[in-house]
Amino acid sequence: MTRHELDAAGITEPALRAAYAHCRRLNSRHGKTYFLATRLLPVERRPAVHALYGFARWADDIVDDLTTGLGTAEREAGLAALSARLTAGLRDGRSDEPVVRAVADTARRYAIPHAHFEDFLASMRSDLTVTDYPTYDDLMGYMHGSAAVIGLQMLPVLGTVTDRDTAAPHAAALGVAFQLTNFLRDVGEDLDRGRIYLPGDLLAAHGVDRELLRWSRATGRPDRRIRAALEATAALTRGVYREAHPGLAMLEPRTRPCVRTAFVLYGGILDAVAADGYPVLHRRSVVPRRRRAAVALTGLAAVLGARLRPAGGPVAAGRAVTGAVAAGSPVTGPVTAAGREGRRM
Repeated sequence: MTRHELDAAGITEPALRAAYAHCRRLNSRHGKTYFLATRLLPVERRPAVHALYGFARWADDIVDDLTTGLGTAEREAGLAALSARLTAGLRDGRSDEPVVRAVADTARRYAIPHAHFEDFLASMRSDLTVTDYPTYDDLMGYMHGSAAVIGLQMLPVLGTVTDRDTAAPHAAALGVAFQLTNFLRDVGEDLDRGRIYLPGDLLAAHGVDRELLRWSRATGRPDRRIRAALEATAALTRGVYREAHPGLAMLEPRTRPCVRTAFVLYGGILDAVAADGYPVLHRRSVVPRRRRAAVALTGLAAVLGARLRPAGGPVAAGRAVTGAVAAGSPVTGPVTAAGREGRRM
C-alpha cells in the first residue's frame, strides 16, 4: 500500500520515497484514529498527511516523552536542532533526516506557508516552561500554534470548493476542537507532567484549582466541583466543533469523508468521557473498536459515493456529509466512536 500511495502521488526519488514511508509508519503506529481517517483520503494525498503527522509527532515527543529522562535544557536543545533542520529543509528542499525531508517536500508541493511550522514550534517551546493558562484567551494563544496551524497545514492538501481564505477559519477551529478534546481526556496525564490545559478562569468559576486536581489524582476520589468544571470544558469544546462544522462542506468532495470521519471519531471522545462520568483524572475513557469500525465503514461508503458521483455534484455531497454529521456528532449530541491518540493527534 505504501508503494501504491507514493506512485499515485508522483513521488519517485528513492530517498524521498523512503522518507515518506518512514512517516507513514509513524502515523500507523502512534496515530490510530488519525491514521484510520487518513485511509479515507484519495490515495495520492495520503503521503502528505503522513509527513505532516510525522513532523508534529517528532516535536511532541521531544517535549513530552517521559521515557527519555531528558531535562528541560536537553529538550530545548532538541527543539532547536529540529527547528534548524526544518529551516534548512524548507529552504533547500532536502535533508538527511527522513521526517524533515518529507515535510519539506510536502510544504513545497502544496504551497504550505512556512510560518505555520514556525508557529507550531513556538508553541512546543512554550510547553517546556508554561504550566497553566489563566484564561481561555491565553490558552487560545497557545493552541494557535499547537492546533489551529495543524488544520491550516492540512487545508491545501485536502483542497476546497471555496477559496482557501473562506475555509481557513473553520479548518483552524477543527484543529482546536480536536486538541481541546484531547486536553479534556488527558487531564490526569498532563497533570503528571505538571501542566494544566484547562483555562484557569473556567476552573476557578467552579471552585477548582491545581491543589484540588492533585488531591483527586492522588486519592482517586471524585469531586463535584471538578466534574462541573469538566462538564463546562466539554460544553466549550462542543461550541468549537460548531464553529468548525461549516467547513466540512467547503472541502473537496473526495476529501470530505476523511475529515467527517475524524470529526465524528474525535468528537466521540467527549461522549465517552461524559458517559463514564468524567473520570479523566483517574483513567482514559475508551470506546469499543466495533464503534470505530462503524464510523469508518460510513466514511468508506461516502468515499465510494464521492467517486461515483457525476460531475457537478459538490452541493449534494456537502449535504450528505452535513446530514450524516448532524445525525450524531459533537455538534448535536451522541456520536458513535472515539479515538485514542497522543496529546495533539
